Amino acid sequence: MKFFNNPYDDYTPDGLQETKTKVSQCINLKWQSTLEKLLTLDYNDYSVYTGTAGIALLKLNKEPDDIKTIKETIKLLSLNKLKGRRPTFLCGDAGPLAIGIVLKHKLGNHDEVKQLILKLTNLNKDVLDLYSDLANEYMYGRVGYLYAILYVNKYVCPPPFDDNYISQIIETILVVGRNMSKAGRFKCPLMYEWHDSYYLGGAHGLAGILYLLLQARVYLTEDDLNNLIKPTIDYLLTQRFPSGNFPSSLGRDADKYVQWCHGCPGFVPLLTTAYKIFQDTRYLHSALECGDIIWQRGLLKKGYSLCHGVSGNAYSFLELYQTTKEEKHLYRALKFAEWCIEYKKEHEENYPDRPKSLYEGIAGPMYFLLDIQKPLEAKFPGYTL
Repeated sequence: MKFFNNPYDDYTPDGLQETKTKVSQCINLKWQSTLEKLLTLDYNDYSVYTGTAGIALLKLNKEPDDIKTIKETIKLLSLNKLKGRRPTFLCGDAGPLAIGIVLKHKLGNHDEVKQLILKLTNLNKDVLDLYSDLANEYMYGRVGYLYAILYVNKYVCPPPFDDNYISQIIETILVVGRNMSKAGRFKCPLMYEWHDSYYLGGAHGLAGILYLLLQARVYLTEDDLNNLIKPTIDYLLTQRFPSGNFPSSLGRDADKYVQWCHGCPGFVPLLTTAYKIFQDTRYLHSALECGDIIWQRGLLKKGYSLCHGVSGNAYSFLELYQTTKEEKHLYRALKFAEWCIEYKKEHEENYPDRPKSLYEGIAGPMYFLLDIQKPLEAKFPGYTL
């Protein structure tokens, strides 16, 4: 069994208030202890996922407009060391570049902003090449580059990347998906492969790709939405296990992953977004079922990280709370926050390879604890725009 039995009673109004008070009283102390552990970092890894750029995002979440914080966090991006490798936000140079563009823009360093925009643009060779061997998934593929572009456009005014450029990226992703589906005779309009498997989840599969495309829906046509994306989401719903959880990839018959990268947690934001766009209650119903599974099986023995741990799972409850405004989901998020605050070594079977990082280590749970103080504004870092 990959999870601990959930020891908490489910939602009551009194329980919500009690847990909210308990968590809020602990966050400042947790912030200070986390900062102390982050005093020494590996500056050879500057990625968002496991490196210093992820720590930059954490510090910006605490003080997004503080000039001193901005200047300090720019140093964490190692912008002078970037070699033009991997065009993705989480695991490549696109992440530090995108964050750097936003921060330099806040400081009014317009010449440096232009230079960084050019560097980010120059990562696009494989992204726009239909025949390159670049994957399409979120962590290492085209969709990870799309996120970086959308992130910059969201926080820089006027947006530096024009509609035509973004549409080119999206069209490439859609064409590859259509071709792969046709070649494999899949019963859905879009399909993508990564490492010889057809992954379905948030990090490497269809759920993550479709979610990013829906976040860029202003660049999609009605035909894209109704004849490509919606039928593919409907196909995903047919792949669920009897429990309601999703397999990590097609053909996998082991119902064992309930974490952001594989399983229900990576599907919740896709399903809630699809519900808001298409007004199809099946998507909301499925998202709520996912929430129940995460509540039952989401206190993972892998730890409390964002990618494959408790804090990443807890964002599913915040997504459901934002969608439904039902306090039950906020309560569940707070109980998972309580677990993270009271975390003990016996709650973890495998020590993370990068214990200080945003996606695998202590920075991720701290980011979540900051976010839970403003639950209606919370966004899964590097995934939700």
